[in-house]
Amino acid sequence: MLMENLLKKDKYSRARGGNSIFYSLSCSSCEEFLLVYQKDGIGNMLRLYIDRISGSESLKKLQSIENKADLPILKCEKCGLVIGVPMIYAPEKRLAFRLVRGAFKKEYLA
Repeated sequence: MLMENLLKKDKYSRARGGNSIFYSLSCSSCEEFLLVYQKDGIGNMLRLYIDRISGSESLKKLQSIENKADLPILKCEKCGLVIGVPMIYAPEKRLAFRLVRGAFKKEYLA
């Protein structure tokens, strides 16, 4: 999978300095692959914006959801561990998952 094909450059990435990094996220319990995520800017990974998720066909379908109430809890498909809960990031009015600390492992994708 070429990261250039997944890269999203928009007002959000520009607001965070235009630096994007791709991570592969896996379940910390069973180590099952979860998704590929484009993180813009520096800092800890506290939330996953829906429009930055790729690598999983079932999760890419979430990008068509517009309401927080319609967004399911993000769980590992293998063991059911809760990875994140739906939220709206108020400053940008963007749908996201608030990540559960310690529920996932991230690996930098070059």
